[in-house]
Amino acid sequence: MTESSVKERFLRYVKIDTQSQPDVEAMPSTQKQFHLAKLLAEELNAMGAENVKVDEHAYVCASIPATTEKKVPVLGFIAHMDTSPACSGEGVSPVIIKDYDGGDIVMNRDTGLTMRVADYPELLKYKGWELITTDGNTLLGADDKAGVAEIMALAEYLLSHPEIPHGAIKIGFTPDEEVGNGAKLFDVKGFGADVAYTVDGGCLGELEYENFNAASALVTIHGFSIHTGAAKNRMKNAILMGMEFHQMLPVFENPGCTEGYEGFFHLNDMEGSVEKASLNYIIRDHDMEKFKDKKACMQHVADYLNRKYGEGTFELKLKDSYYNMKEKIKEHFYLIDIATQAMKDVDVEPLVSPIRGGTDGARLSFMGLPCPNLCTGGHNYHGRYEFIPVQSMEKTVEILYHIVKRFEEREWIDKI
Repeated sequence: MTESSVKERFLRYVKIDTQSQPDVEAMPSTQKQFHLAKLLAEELNAMGAENVKVDEHAYVCASIPATTEKKVPVLGFIAHMDTSPACSGEGVSPVIIKDYDGGDIVMNRDTGLTMRVADYPELLKYKGWELITTDGNTLLGADDKAGVAEIMALAEYLLSHPEIPHGAIKIGFTPDEEVGNGAKLFDVKGFGADVAYTVDGGCLGELEYENFNAASALVTIHGFSIHTGAAKNRMKNAILMGMEFHQMLPVFENPGCTEGYEGFFHLNDMEGSVEKASLNYIIRDHDMEKFKDKKACMQHVADYLNRKYGEGTFELKLKDSYYNMKEKIKEHFYLIDIATQAMKDVDVEPLVSPIRGGTDGARLSFMGLPCPNLCTGGHNYHGRYEFIPVQSMEKTVEILYHIVKRFEEREWIDKI
């Protein structure tokens, strides 16, 4: 496969602000996501893709027609267009380091912001490579505009080389993944793929088919305020009661103390006064039974404190977000075999590991579209120290291409 257009596409896409916004009922949560959606549709039409569409919720879909008469599963590639609300995505100004020397990177000379090798030792793997960073004022947006650019580069290559045999390929770009809604209104049947991959992972070689089971928990505490001079045995301080709730959760089951397959409770934010307070949590665990136990633990604490302070003092609202896609992928494990083989085809070591998070693919797998997750090549997502090596993007495009090739070459009798 010859050099792709992935770098130029990536630099073009990251300059478009597509930051999504949490706690917004409308979808997309921000209208500016349409700017990239419409651009991608225009580019797909220009390169000759079929059935290109942007719907009213900013989902982008397109097809690359089959060039083989073999019976091949319809394969999909999916990435999300939005960037995280955790850090500004407005006015992204990428900085290109042509030949990284292996030292600390001064990202912004005005502020002195520096990415230090001591803090990010993975930089040493990329000495001599071409890196793209931010200027220290925003995130970069490789999560997931790198995935978008890589899929677009693949589409351009296949559409300009119709002599390459492959099955039908479906392309999908989603809004609002960063706020948990990327798959919410995804039309799996209309998309038309039998199986798919999300291109939304991290460093080169990552391949993921296990993710957290996830839930959110909102704890609302109702207190009673009275003058502090007359408060004895009468005041119920909602803030203090909220602190008591948190202290009753397992001390070491938080993100700062866990790794690998270990789950956690994470207090994401809190606010309040004496009269009323609220605690917002996320709950995560790869193991379904442990996940259920964590939710039961929260309910047990709320029930205990209601007995102590009076019924209705603590309100707990639990809401499941997504589940571990392993349950669905294990029935289609050839997806992992093919991706692993494709990486080896281009001299990339497969790094199979559980996701300590989730992707659109997790929800899509439970919606009937088995969908493990592939690398994009990026690092340090959702912050000012985000960077991506250009060579990692190029290699990812090659991985996608070899997945397509191996689907066409594989014998599919009794496989789907």
